[in-house]
Amino acid sequence: MKYRRFGRTELQMPVITCGGMRYQHKWTDEPLGDVPGDNQANLEATVRYAFELGINHVETARGYGTSEMQLGRILPQFPREKLIIQTKVAPEADPKAFLEKFEKSFAYLGVGYIDLFALHGINNEETLAWAVRKGGCLEAARELQRQGRVRHIGFSTHGPCDILVKAIETGEFDYVNLHWYFVNEFNQPAIDAATRHDMGVFIISPNDKGGKLYEPTPQWVEACSPLTPMAFNDLYCLARPEIHTLSIGAARPSDYDAHVAALEHYDCAGEVTAPIAARLRARMEEELGADWVNGWWQGLPAWEEVPGHVNVQEILRLWTYARGLGMVGFAKMRYNLMGQAGHWFPGLNAGTFDEAAVRKVLHASPFADRIPGILRDAHQLLVDAPKKRLSQGD
Repeated sequence: MKYRRFGRTELQMPVITCGGMRYQHKWTDEPLGDVPGDNQANLEATVRYAFELGINHVETARGYGTSEMQLGRILPQFPREKLIIQTKVAPEADPKAFLEKFEKSFAYLGVGYIDLFALHGINNEETLAWAVRKGGCLEAARELQRQGRVRHIGFSTHGPCDILVKAIETGEFDYVNLHWYFVNEFNQPAIDAATRHDMGVFIISPNDKGGKLYEPTPQWVEACSPLTPMAFNDLYCLARPEIHTLSIGAARPSDYDAHVAALEHYDCAGEVTAPIAARLRARMEEELGADWVNGWWQGLPAWEEVPGHVNVQEILRLWTYARGLGMVGFAKMRYNLMGQAGHWFPGLNAGTFDEAAVRKVLHASPFADRIPGILRDAHQLLVDAPKKRLSQGD
């Protein structure tokens, strides 16, 4: 295993994290007695194998159903000083409700203190205000810190980059969990801001949100050879020293193997991934044109500014990778969350957009004439039954 300094926390963080969102029994709280024995045994085997590999950072959340409770059966069996435990609690309008959720997390985990405590889902102005306003959830978390129950405070986000940067620039957070991968580099300004503030940077779900790369398309497999697509994406992220760890949501012990194997190329990550990234982009340019691939996002309005709240930028991103690299399954998974997941996945799909109204807000885009047709094609290609986030029980 390789380790990186996790920003101003000074923790030596393994570059692979044991993410706690796929091996638990359910996404809702259930009595411990209802957890099947084989499920608990698999969770414990997955955690033990992670530690054998040198992965001593376990990341979970109050919103992950039985995860914290089940981890509380295995984590106290390890020497506490060798663990880095992270959990997350969503900010609330009422800090008392926030603290009540923390108390449940704390009791379930049973590890004495939380190394990394995150405000979970600072995704818009409202959740940011709940966190940082006077008397808000961040002040409540600071009190937990003074009590010695929490060591470092950060936040997690699925929100737009401007919200991330605004939260980072408060200077109040020690680390951030965010999205950044080959298929989504829009949060680079937030990573740059976090680096200026010497914050730890944790990448959320490079396997799944990073392209559903555990089920790669033939285009990905061909371009990434001799690496696997998952190994490429790991190394593509880790080639940047400002990124410190990648969350691997393992469902079973063997899920770590491909990622650990990628570390064979850790010391030359940039050199190894550059030609693969070039091949992937060349394939996309063949399908969609270099002008589109190298600038489709320019001049696009935020979803709040689009009539009907159509999330034009996200739809175009998904369409670009669906058409450019055959990533229809990944794009469908994300596209059908629109309108179903609140501030975790804002805006609507292109099912009923008003073309004339949308054209009026595309004046800054060099592709304004093409975009309405692409929105129609994206909807036809990607629409399916509405999805729910995993934590909603999907």
